Amino acid sequence: MKAVFLDANTLGDDVDLAPIERITGDLVKHGKTAPGEVVERIRGFDTVIVNKVVLTREHFEACPDLNTIAVVATGVNNIDQAGAKEHGIRVLNVTNYGRSTVAQHTMALILALATRLLDYDRDVRAGRWAKSDMFCLMDHPILELEGRTLGVVGYGDLGQGVIERAEAFGMKVVLGARPGQSAGEVDGYPRLPMDEFLQTADVVSLHCLLTDDTRNLIGERELKLMKNDALLINTSRGGLVDEQALADALRAGEIGGAGFDVLTEEPPRHGNPLLAADIPNLIITPHSAWASREARQRIVDITARNLASVS
Repeated sequence: MKAVFLDANTLGDDVDLAPIERITGDLVKHGKTAPGEVVERIRGFDTVIVNKVVLTREHFEACPDLNTIAVVATGVNNIDQAGAKEHGIRVLNVTNYGRSTVAQHTMALILALATRLLDYDRDVRAGRWAKSDMFCLMDHPILELEGRTLGVVGYGDLGQGVIERAEAFGMKVVLGARPGQSAGEVDGYPRLPMDEFLQTADVVSLHCLLTDDTRNLIGERELKLMKNDALLINTSRGGLVDEQALADALRAGEIGGAGFDVLTEEPPRHGNPLLAADIPNLIITPHSAWASREARQRIVDITARNLASVS
């Protein structure tokens, strides 16, 4: 196996690539690869390992030796799937590596928003507690999670991990039927039509892939259906939510808060409606929910097993 890793820096410098190197032999590693460098760097290799580098039909046509692409992530939207199939190139991805860390991050967002953690921290640092006429501050309403309803869209490994943790806080659970899914019951949880789901949930957490059917799954209309103290969490994919509509809804108090780990453009070099400074009870993290060292090492280990299965 003659393999090249085009963007090894995306896994960090604290993971051990030895499991992949044992399978591939002399693995060639590049920290990052610009679009114009892709053809030159993959020509002559039969196996390409990538995280976010885009590979297209043009690359496949220029590199006839290529037969395997290993994506060190779950999403493969950076790979021209139709082009790969036409050229007989297998595309491998990584699943079930981030349940613990993504679920942990999701709950951290929910808890921080529900308790207004950042608002109270800012108040203390601004000296408002020191000037209080009583022993505490109660300026921001706190949402108690016990007895509230968590709504999950995407009942896969990550969604199930979040459900386990939310139930430990005493939350009830409903699932949302995304486009193409039928309402009913799954593992004892009711799966509701989307409109009913949005009106029922106190916290909506998204854990589905971005497809043509799920793009802007939550837009202006859907946000108006949600409770005015509901929280919206997205640790899945940017593009599932209409970001301008969400910014407007938060400013208008149509929902209670939102926590996002993903945006439509990453990094957001051209700005984003959700990065405005005047949006209340909004937390944005830099696509870091997946990035514990343990999870990144699992990605390496699973990728090595995937490559071993086709070598």
